[in-house]
Amino acid sequence: MSIDVAGPLLPLVPLIVGLIGLVLPPGDGGATRRRLAAGLGVTGAAVALLLAVRLVLDPADDPQNSGLTLANFGYLEVRFGTFVDAAAGYVALAVTVVALFVQIYSIAYLHDDRRYAPYAAQVSLFTGAMLLVVASSDLILMLVGWEVMGACSYLLIGHDRRLPEAPAAAVKAFLVTRVGDVGFLLGIAVLIAEADSTYLGDVLTHDHPAGTLTAALLLILAGVAGKSAQFPLHTWLPDAMAGPTPISALIHAATMVAAGVYVVFRLYPLYRQSPAALATLAVLAAITILLGALSAMAQDDLKRVLAWSTVSQIGYMTGALAVGSPAAALFHLLTHAAFKALLFLAAGAVIHAVGTNLMSRMGGLRTHMPVTFWSFVIGLGALAGLPPLSGFWSKENVLTAAAHATEGGETAPAWAAWMVWLAAMLSVGLTAWYATRLLLRTFFGVSRAYGPDGPDWEIGFADGAHRTPAAPHDPPALMRWPLILLAIPAALLGLAAFAPGFRTALELEDPHLGVAVALPMLLLAAGAGTAWWLWRAAPGADPALVLGRAGPLLAAGFRLDEVQDRFVVRPVKALARVVTAFDTNDVDAVVMATGTGTSRAGAALKAAHRLPLPAAAVAVCAAALLLGAIAWWGA
Repeated sequence: MSIDVAGPLLPLVPLIVGLIGLVLPPGDGGATRRRLAAGLGVTGAAVALLLAVRLVLDPADDPQNSGLTLANFGYLEVRFGTFVDAAAGYVALAVTVVALFVQIYSIAYLHDDRRYAPYAAQVSLFTGAMLLVVASSDLILMLVGWEVMGACSYLLIGHDRRLPEAPAAAVKAFLVTRVGDVGFLLGIAVLIAEADSTYLGDVLTHDHPAGTLTAALLLILAGVAGKSAQFPLHTWLPDAMAGPTPISALIHAATMVAAGVYVVFRLYPLYRQSPAALATLAVLAAITILLGALSAMAQDDLKRVLAWSTVSQIGYMTGALAVGSPAAALFHLLTHAAFKALLFLAAGAVIHAVGTNLMSRMGGLRTHMPVTFWSFVIGLGALAGLPPLSGFWSKENVLTAAAHATEGGETAPAWAAWMVWLAAMLSVGLTAWYATRLLLRTFFGVSRAYGPDGPDWEIGFADGAHRTPAAPHDPPALMRWPLILLAIPAALLGLAAFAPGFRTALELEDPHLGVAVALPMLLLAAGAGTAWWLWRAAPGADPALVLGRAGPLLAAGFRLDEVQDRFVVRPVKALARVVTAFDTNDVDAVVMATGTGTSRAGAALKAAHRLPLPAAAVAVCAAALLLGAIAWWGA
């Protein structure tokens, strides 16, 4: 299959499959309807995976402004064209692998869900939208994929309507990301207007004025902060855990939260020209890295630990972009996709077995769930940067790039690089601490399944409908095999940095292990060792108790939700009430008064028109005299 065919089919196949799936009626249609929905979802993801493999093996070399013309807006022509170079091919491969495993896993995870058919279709649409962002060579189509992905995330996060927190989390995710999308839309519009073209190649090669370019890139960063859950628009991501766990894996691994990083990567020739934009990105990244890691330390909800971890790890990626290493950012995006998808799907297996999200009601699962346990060991080891797992190599690339940028000579100022390096280095120890705590609280010690108050269903999705088994066990094959297969790239993908083809495709530097590795390894050992020592010192006690009064503050994400509510949401609501009152009492009153006055004037003229003839003649003469007098007086 030629690349001209495979490229457009890459996003089109899952999009078309998703639209077909939406035709299936929701509800419990029996095994036949479920098999049809599952077949459509898995087939669409599998075909997209084959197309991604085809494009990775023979990627495009040069972008071409070609494709099907979709619309003309004056002199602007929007084309459905794709450009899948080697880097885009690897991202597409990660997206399709995760999407395929999520579709397979969901067949068992949602085995009794009455709304499985629309769910599978929405996952396909979500996948196609992300692939459109990855492959499109037109900024308008990239924006379309960006927005469709946001709409699908709203539907999928709020999938379980029985839970009060699910619709609320979906609305919050939609609104917060839309705030950033306003800036994203304006930034894209400025670039298109300046370049007189929607074609990505034209926009990247256009000579933009410095001030205009910086303004546009800062506006785009607002959208990146929203979609990729970066400070200060990160607050929607932990609440989005109310959605089904496979959706958490999909959103966190290689799709929605990675989209912002990928867009900056795609536009990086422009960002390289703007020190102010990269400095802003560096500040946001440094804050986000520490904010996410510190908040993850105090969570009791298994999925929320992973969610805050994602916030922090995406900060690593944006930090790498800020210090001038898009290759390191993309490498960490790929390894993060593997180990975070593994961790979320393994978390779903745990929740499926014990019927709760809360680690305070877990413990002792290691011997009962060996496959899930070792999946967590590999995933958490990669997350913490334990050698030789994948996260070690990609995180080292980020730290090396930041350390190199502190010497100056990059677009971003040296102080910004110092911020990123310090935050990333400190976060190595924090990540090791909360990863070790999660492993110990979940899989070691004695079982705390029922807690002091008896069994309680704390989780969101369909697991709440199941009874806790007498002995927890590994999930069924459709959920177990995705864990086993995802563990392979989570463990070994970092070694791809030694493959010349992979390194050339991402423009990575040659891997080297010098003395600089010692400090992050020391911090990793200190973080993990401290958590283990606290656990051993007081068996069964939560190591997070050492946080003291800071614990509730960290668990609440530094209460930034409350800050935003007080200083942003409430003032906006108050302003909206004032505007509504003005519209109702003043604008509507004027409109109503105009209508009423016109009606009364019409009624008066109607009555005058019906006067008897003598009276009408007198009125006409009087009017004529009045007009004559006015004319004489005016002359």
